[in-house]
Amino acid sequence: MAHEAEHQPLGVFECQLCSLTAPYSYVGQKPPNTQSIILLEESFVTKDPFTPDKDRFLVLGSRCSVCSRLVCVGPECSLFYSKRFCLPCVQENVHAFPQEIRHDLEKRKVPWKRPASQPSTQA
Repeated sequence: MAHEAEHQPLGVFECQLCSLTAPYSYVGQKPPNTQSIILLEESFVTKDPFTPDKDRFLVLGSRCSVCSRLVCVGPECSLFYSKRFCLPCVQENVHAFPQEIRHDLEKRKVPWKRPASQPSTQA
C-alpha cells in the first residue's frame, strides 16, 4: 500500500503560459523510486503513464527562475539553461543569453503569446 500512496496525485500542475494541466505525484529534485537520479531543478513530476516500470517518470515543469511563473518543459513555454526560464523572461533578457541560445530561439520561431493575465507593455 505504501507504493500506491507514492503515486497518488499531490495536486494538479498547470502551466501558466499554455494552460497544460496534469496531476503530479512529486515536487523536488529526487523523484521517488530512483536510485541515482537528481534533477537539476525543483520539478513537478508524475509517474510515466506509458510504462509499467515504476522507476520511470515524466518531468512536467517547474518555476521560472526569474519571475517564478509555473511553466511546463515544452519548448513553446520554457527553456533550461542552468536554470528554468519561461520564454517571456528569455525574450525580455535575450541579450543575457549566449549566442547559441539566441540562435536556437531564432530557429524555433515560436510565436510568443502574452498570457491574458499579463497586461501589454506596448502602447
